[in-house]
Amino acid sequence: MKSEEEIKNIEAAIDQLLYTVMDPEVELNIVDLGLIYSLVYDGENGVEIKMTLSTPACPLGDAIIANVKQTIHNKYPDFVVDVQLVFDPPWSATMISEQGKAKLGM
Repeated sequence: MKSEEEIKNIEAAIDQLLYTVMDPEVELNIVDLGLIYSLVYDGENGVEIKMTLSTPACPLGDAIIANVKQTIHNKYPDFVVDVQLVFDPPWSATMISEQGKAKLGM
């Protein structure tokens, strides 16, 4: 088991990786878009991510989730990544970060 500091550092590194995962419909990363609700690293080899999509009927949802898993596996090949798709609270444009709003011209 890793120390609390190591766990926080790995969670921060994974968070940074997720900035490279784009929502292809909006052309903005999923972190700035506000799709990541939580990210927890268990200190061994498990990562749990709770995320949402801009709409439950998002046609690219499976591709985005697969991209999240692959992006983490590229850096941490031994990690088991559990992505849970949740729709509570429902996503809204108010969840977009200030950087994201600037990129989208909002």
